[in-house]
Amino acid sequence: MQSRIHPDSRLVVFRDRAAGTAFLTRSTAGSSRTIEWEDGNTYPLVDVEVSSASHPFYTGRTRVLDSAGRVERFERRYGSAAGARG
Repeated sequence: MQSRIHPDSRLVVFRDRAAGTAFLTRSTAGSSRTIEWEDGNTYPLVDVEVSSASHPFYTGRTRVLDSAGRVERFERRYGSAAGARG
């Protein structure tokens, strides 16, 4: 690596506001806020809205979409032959 062109990487705590969880990892993100971690040390704190703890893709909790209702509503509005044309 070339010197002086890469940002400094350090330990940072990311707190997921939606799930109420926090995790300690290395990052170049900076913050003026700090938090005392489980090991007794103080680290910079970065609040995030979505992380792997709260995102539906990672948690397995998906939102149910009413795709059948949408298809039926489309067929009622435009007729079932609308997709067969053209």
